[in-house]
Amino acid sequence: MTDDLAAVAADAVQAGGALLRDRFDAALEADYGVDDVKTAADRDAEGRVLDAIREAYPDHPISAEESGEHAGDGTYRWVVDALDGTNNFASGIPTFGVAATAVEREAGDPVATAVHVPVLDDLYVATRGGGVARNGDPVRATDGDTPPVERATVGITVGLDAVRDEALSARYDALFDAVDAEVKRAIEAWAPVVYWALLARGRLDGFVAFHPDEREQVAGDLLAREAGAAERRDGPLVVVAADEASADALFIVASDALESA
Repeated sequence: MTDDLAAVAADAVQAGGALLRDRFDAALEADYGVDDVKTAADRDAEGRVLDAIREAYPDHPISAEESGEHAGDGTYRWVVDALDGTNNFASGIPTFGVAATAVEREAGDPVATAVHVPVLDDLYVATRGGGVARNGDPVRATDGDTPPVERATVGITVGLDAVRDEALSARYDALFDAVDAEVKRAIEAWAPVVYWALLARGRLDGFVAFHPDEREQVAGDLLAREAGAAERRDGPLVVVAADEASADALFIVASDALESA
């Protein structure tokens, strides 16, 4: 069953990604809010993703960023982010992705996910217990150099709800500054699914998430776990790295920063 779900997820994200790739170089009309941006491409790409899922599983509920909740009574619920990295897309920066993840409806655990990076035409697919593949080839989080944490490149993300909360936003700023001081390079990931995918193939040494949004996190969780990454969690804090020592070091730095903020 997970292979079937993964195949549908792959078809769906590639359908959405093809539209985004075609529109990437076109002039855009973007709606910039205080802390978010929307384009017509968000909605149109989501339509393609949802059409592919509904064709295969018309009874499955879907949670989508643009159109919200779609009712259903299937065993699995789909979590969709049809354009993760809208700010980048609207600014002409080619770092954005499409993600579709099937999660257990009751438990909420991800069982299959696909992430497409349209400009690179990279497709990542993960299934619970089945590992991660990039363009059909198996990948692992340890495929890179796995340097010590002081030489590591680490992605960091924060959920939109935390950005909109003054106290949580201040704690995130403290977390970012602490991690940035500990590693070689900290990247504030405005397209988290792309960076989760990079971690899964060993091109990113670690990832720190604070109050992450579900649409990106369910995909990231499955990619990281199935790629064999080390994981640490404490409530809204998620730390993942290619090796245990780096995960421990990043978790300590991040936790200390949050406690002190």
